[in-house]
Amino acid sequence: MSTTRIRKEVDEALLAFVDRRRPALRAISEDLAPLLSALDALLGGGKRLRPAFCYWGWRAAGGEDGPGIVAAAASLELLQASALIHDDVMDSSDTRRGQPSAHRRFEALHRAQGWPGDAGAFGGGAAILLGDLCLAWSGEMFETSGLDGASRSRGRAVYDLMRTEVMCGQYLDMLEGARRQANVATALRVVEYKSAKYTIERPLHLGAALAGARPDVASALTGYGLPLGIAFQLRDDVLGVFGDPAETGKPAGDDLREGKRTVLVALALERASAAQAAALERRLGDPALDRPGVDELRAVIEETGGLAACEAMIERYLREAEKALETAPITEGAREALAELAVAATTRST
Repeated sequence: MSTTRIRKEVDEALLAFVDRRRPALRAISEDLAPLLSALDALLGGGKRLRPAFCYWGWRAAGGEDGPGIVAAAASLELLQASALIHDDVMDSSDTRRGQPSAHRRFEALHRAQGWPGDAGAFGGGAAILLGDLCLAWSGEMFETSGLDGASRSRGRAVYDLMRTEVMCGQYLDMLEGARRQANVATALRVVEYKSAKYTIERPLHLGAALAGARPDVASALTGYGLPLGIAFQLRDDVLGVFGDPAETGKPAGDDLREGKRTVLVALALERASAAQAAALERRLGDPALDRPGVDELRAVIEETGGLAACEAMIERYLREAEKALETAPITEGAREALAELAVAATTRST
């Protein structure tokens, strides 16, 4: 199955699952309609990388095509929706995928209705609840995927570990932002648990476990998936500072306003002069940072060599993943698909 076909089938499975649950929510109250609208908007975008890696983990271990694996893989998009909604609340992000973030949608609803009280608090609370609903639905979609009980039992431990790791990674990310002392090593720890494992390694392991993979297959998928996951997030870090808003769907330099202590920033600080470090520390995390301020910080990151060093790290981790894939004991179809996904994950502009 092609990557385009996988995405189409994942989209269809997601839509069908949410559609089956609309009547139950509307039966509770029509006031829940804005929750569904916000979810529809969020699920309408996305690269569907996690379902794709889950599917190819399944195929790598000899699994055959079928609606069950597509539904199980698609459930990861509901988990991702939960993570994104909560992440946007914690970061006070205004946009997601080129649209207002969920908490901003609910905040606008509060204001439009002229309700008393704090619109921001309502928006944040409503978004947290929507994220919780997505988390619950991710497990429900997995359990009702149509895969047999033995397969789901093999996959459940991986699914649980994946959810635990991403929560821990998110906390570590917040912690580094609060400490403001991140170095390359601590920033990479956040990358590993918040993104690399969650985006690529664990979805591969989930698909492989569902198919009953041998231990050597899971180990080989780690050799490919973990370094690729790191390279993927490093590319995301670069886009968060230098990306085109028309392509990324987020304002220019949003990561700088949010004060994210990324590997890119850590590399720049590691190489910065006293004046350059002072400029970074002074402006990083300023929510009022304007376009000239973004340009100033971009220039500092480039001039220190931080950007070049980050690009070199992306290339190094990508080559490590590609080398591991060459000798992995997996099906040839999966090897070819995963090679293509590696390039797509690290050369993207969104």
